[in-house]
Amino acid sequence: MNKILVGLKRVVDANVRIQVKTDGSGVVTDGVKMAINPFDEIALEEALRIKDKGHATEIVVVGIGPDDVQQQLRTGLAMGADRAILVRADAAVEPLAAARILLKLVERESPSIVLLGKQGIDDDNNQTGQMLAALWDRPQATFASKVELADGVARVTREVDAGLETLDVDLPAVITTDLRLNEPRFVKLPDIMKAKKKPLDTLALDDLGVDATPQFSVLKFAPPASRTKGVLVKDVAGLVSVLRQKGVL
Repeated sequence: MNKILVGLKRVVDANVRIQVKTDGSGVVTDGVKMAINPFDEIALEEALRIKDKGHATEIVVVGIGPDDVQQQLRTGLAMGADRAILVRADAAVEPLAAARILLKLVERESPSIVLLGKQGIDDDNNQTGQMLAALWDRPQATFASKVELADGVARVTREVDAGLETLDVDLPAVITTDLRLNEPRFVKLPDIMKAKKKPLDTLALDDLGVDATPQFSVLKFAPPASRTKGVLVKDVAGLVSVLRQKGVL
């Protein structure tokens, strides 16, 4: 194996409380801390561990979006990636367009594995990895909680509704990561300084020949309904009575 391609998405930090704009056109991002999508950070950590075991020689991180995405790519380089590619896109990119962009990069880079987070915590689509595998016509293993490599095959333990499932997929392949796969490493200051010298290439959508025109329109964003005040009951009979009033029983 020679190369692993890892997708990194820029999202609002998972510890930040999301606020919806007053006009319902989106969520507030001005002045809000942004970070690497947590599932993508897990994907990068797994790629680094694979390289540490001698199963890969290079890790390339990829981001799609405005110039601000360079911040997350530099963080990926500080974690240990060898180089980065930014595909500049000013508007939001839907999963199918993202998969087509990644396919173009796959054709350029010829990786043995494409590692992606199973979903972004902003839109929760959980589609890009599966779409990329279909467009690439290569195997896929989603929701990975364990990855083992040997003789051109990836053995992936994945989480399903009934428990755990183990798949053997021939490489090259697409693997999407779940939370239990690993714990991403902390970035140290010396690594941040070194990352500034690592290569970060920028491409335009026109350079790849991908049409990223949105196919869907979001009509309105709205915050979840506020929680109602709890009811204190004296005994089980009172609890049953309240549940019946609410139509639960």
